[in-house]
Amino acid sequence: MELRVLGCSGGIGGANRTTAYLLGAHVLVDAGTGVGELNFTELCAIDHVFLSHAHLDHVACLPMLLDTVLTARQRPVTVHALPETLHVLQQHLFNWQLWPDFSVIPSEAEGILRYAPISVGESVVLDGVSVTALPALHTIPAIGYQLDSGTSSVVYSGDTVGCPAFWQAVNAIGNLGAVIIETAFANHEAELASLARHLCPASLARELCNLEHDAEVLITHLKPADSGRTLREIHELDSRHAIRPLLQGETIQF
Repeated sequence: MELRVLGCSGGIGGANRTTAYLLGAHVLVDAGTGVGELNFTELCAIDHVFLSHAHLDHVACLPMLLDTVLTARQRPVTVHALPETLHVLQQHLFNWQLWPDFSVIPSEAEGILRYAPISVGESVVLDGVSVTALPALHTIPAIGYQLDSGTSSVVYSGDTVGCPAFWQAVNAIGNLGAVIIETAFANHEAELASLARHLCPASLARELCNLEHDAEVLITHLKPADSGRTLREIHELDSRHAIRPLLQGETIQF
């Protein structure tokens, strides 16, 4: 299976795109501005979207995706997320004010948007890949995901800070190949990182002490203004793990 990185930046500007991953040809994991990297044919092929949480940098292109493919699809796009995340979408996004309610468009019986609640520990199998919701701790209800091809697993942390249940779940994965984990801020903004419940290099180093696998660690969600500095601080604080930045446009095979 392939995971294509459509966007992995903590901001926009120039080539920067916010979080979105294409799993195979039919599944999105998060729907930030990186979704705009897909062409029309690729957009029309999306059947499922797994959201980590409801913050705009992870859902920004979901409304535009649905609007774009509305007349080109015969079946709905299913959005999988925590019930709390789906509630935010219903109340604050697809509410006829910020955006139309695509769960009843083109008709109430055949809406292009279908909601599918998922809970921590629950798995959905699609195209031979098991997608399992993992615990996360953010400013709003959030989850990460394990993507398991059967041969290998990739873990995506979503937006999170110290979460013992996350590492317990990760360490129980027998075929772990890589961990995609966020580090949004450099150490000089550690207080802001803590307030926003994001990681900085110092807190990331503490968290990685919990990782019992010899897995590759891929850093995502770097803020553009401090990305170089943040990466340097990460490498200064952790020489034990194989750490590198996740790259927009790369494809991870697992």
